[in-house]
Amino acid sequence: MTWVGLIIALAGALGYALGAALQQYEAVAEGASFRLVRRPRWWIGGVIGFTGACLHAVALSFAPLVAVQPISVATLVFAVPLAAFMYGRKPYKAEIFGSIAVAVGLLWLMLLVPHHSVPPRLGDGAALGFLAVIGAIVLVTQVGAARVHGPGRALLLSVGAGVVTASVSTFVRVVGGGMEGDWGRLIHWFTLAVPVLLVCAVVLLQRSYAVGYFGIAYAGVQVVDPITSVLAGALLLGEPLPTSPSTAVPALLASALTVGGTITLGRLAPDHTRPAPAEVPPAALSPHPVTATSDAN
Repeated sequence: MTWVGLIIALAGALGYALGAALQQYEAVAEGASFRLVRRPRWWIGGVIGFTGACLHAVALSFAPLVAVQPISVATLVFAVPLAAFMYGRKPYKAEIFGSIAVAVGLLWLMLLVPHHSVPPRLGDGAALGFLAVIGAIVLVTQVGAARVHGPGRALLLSVGAGVVTASVSTFVRVVGGGMEGDWGRLIHWFTLAVPVLLVCAVVLLQRSYAVGYFGIAYAGVQVVDPITSVLAGALLLGEPLPTSPSTAVPALLASALTVGGTITLGRLAPDHTRPAPAEVPPAALSPHPVTATSDAN
């Protein structure tokens, strides 16, 4: 059943990547504001991304967090070129290399994690503590983002979005994986927490996209989300982590590759969509004012 979950997760991740590229294009044009709801392409991206998220949720019902979350990282290689296509340009070499470095590094890191599924169990106290930690991280990143600009702002906002997205995955894993055929287990505040957290994640994502650095924003989410999810799976749900000393060096190399790719993406110029300036009449370009002449003479 784990392989079924992984296949579903891959389909969902590809849909999420396409939806993210569409929404980022609109968020740059309109900003992270309510004006986005008037943009059909933003809605299309949202529907595609939501479909991908639903497939991701289904995948979490079949496979553990530590197995499903890394699948979404591979879509970074597709998402960045898709975003470049939206702007009518070819992907920069730095975008391609940076995306591949992040994807390979994080996938390598996640492959070091054992993929043994255990029934997810989470108490109310642990869940509330987890949400408190997530809220604190979001608060810190929002305050920090207000003080910086450019790729630093996009990265901080994406970190906040990433941890909230990871919290959605964690609760979905607990609810879906803990059902065990009993639909009555859906009647729990965990189930209600999922849509609330999802809305918060969407708002934070739009804010990170609106800065204009899609590569760094998407990479930030894709790095923070699975790492947070894996930690939540290990610390809260009892999912296994690598304990062999032989994994330490590969883990350090994978981390270095991921960090290097993220830095490469952060050095790119932002994308912006602005309306073309209106054509200026030739008379307005004259260095001397044009005076009216009288035909009375």
